[in-house]
Amino acid sequence: MPITLTENAAKHIQQQLVKRGKGSAFRIGIKKSGCSGFSYVFDYADEILPDDQLFESHKTKIVVDINSLPYVDGSQIDFAKEGLNSVFKFINPNIDNTCGCGDSFSVKESTKI
Repeated sequence: MPITLTENAAKHIQQQLVKRGKGSAFRIGIKKSGCSGFSYVFDYADEILPDDQLFESHKTKIVVDINSLPYVDGSQIDFAKEGLNSVFKFINPNIDNTCGCGDSFSVKESTKI
């Protein structure tokens, strides 16, 4: 299933890539962290690596490494401003539970690799 962006997220990513002056895509990954098991990692990709899966949404490229893909497959990413904070929000169908602080998550048993 594809990884998609909302229009707000795509606009923000495109603005950040222009501001950086380099980069070709938005990189998404996961790492083991927090009280629930995993957290999201965001970066800007200057190159597409051999183990990357490439998606495109609203004319914005998204790359996910092959090891993170099962945990984020089918997700939609939004970008929202909440008061003075700006945040990427994941709508991830693979999540089983999130921690109370909202920084980490666990995945459904069928998703684990």
